Amino acid sequence: MKRITLSLSLIAFIFSSCNNESKTESTATDTTAAAPTTTPEAPAMDSAAMAKAWENFMTPGEMHKWMASHAGTWDAEVTSFMPGAEPSTSKATEVVKMVMNGLYQEGNLSGTMMGMPFTGKSIMAYDNAKKQFALTWIDNLGSGLMLMTGQYDAATKTMNLNGTQTDPTTGKDSKVRQEQKFIDDDNYVLTMYGDGPDGKEAKFMEAKFKRVKK
Repeated sequence: MKRITLSLSLIAFIFSSCNNESKTESTATDTTAAAPTTTPEAPAMDSAAMAKAWENFMTPGEMHKWMASHAGTWDAEVTSFMPGAEPSTSKATEVVKMVMNGLYQEGNLSGTMMGMPFTGKSIMAYDNAKKQFALTWIDNLGSGLMLMTGQYDAATKTMNLNGTQTDPTTGKDSKVRQEQKFIDDDNYVLTMYGDGPDGKEAKFMEAKFKRVKK
């Protein structure tokens, strides 16, 4: 189950600039300059509020319990779709566990991909402050890092994640999207989409997972 890592806090500096408006009439031109504006600073948090914010940030909640409910060993049937080739199917096994006081879900997958030995590792987080899931994925068939964020839709029992991975042919980021549809507690279908050769989104992987051990 590919999922998502430790988030970094970003500090944003916002600068506002003034726009000048010019209004031209038949007999004269008047130019009015907007007065500089300033953005008031947010009030500083006191030490008790800061401590409470960090306590909430580091405490596992309901979404972490939900992630923990998927711990165990999962067998997978993986179908890969390559442009200009017939789909290929392979087998894989993933061992999922919670780490770091139940804050992160770690997955270790092994199998074959396109006839080659394949190993991958995922870290999934639920960021209590941002109220979103985050997933990182690495494997032995590349040297880049896949990063996705998104939400779980309880109504459809689907985790929807969007992000980027490296395109080795250009060295630039390419879009990637993941749908993880839970059939029941012990079965789910994972579908991955990415940029196709024509620049349009294409499905490149579908895997059916079944839990064989809790």
